Amino acid sequence: MVVQKLRDTFNLSEHDCKSTPMGTQGEDVWLSTNALERFRYGIECKNRARIAVYTDYEQAIRHCEGKDKEPLLVIKQNRSDPLALVSLDHFIAIAEKAKLWEVHQKQKTVEESKQATRMRKVYGQY
Repeated sequence: MVVQKLRDTFNLSEHDCKSTPMGTQGEDVWLSTNALERFRYGIECKNRARIAVYTDYEQAIRHCEGKDKEPLLVIKQNRSDPLALVSLDHFIAIAEKAKLWEVHQKQKTVEESKQATRMRKVYGQY
């Protein structure tokens, strides 16, 4: 599920994003260099009845040590929806970037509207 969502969202091939076999040392989702340019996370996945969030997140952190990746823990319990867990500081940084992008898009729309108005004044309605 995680691998397919990443492939679909970031237009990655099966060679760019793969599940690693259970029991394999390291991250649960392998990402190629190409994939890492688009999604810089080390992913640990857990699907069990009882989840030890902090223990599992510490494992994700260990898998990212010395790498330019942010730890991401994906957890799923029984028939519940999966959740993605990152540190609060990282989440705030993501939210801040999203807000800056939103403000930039609004400014861009205002500028485009002003330019269209200027063009209509110069060339008239068409």
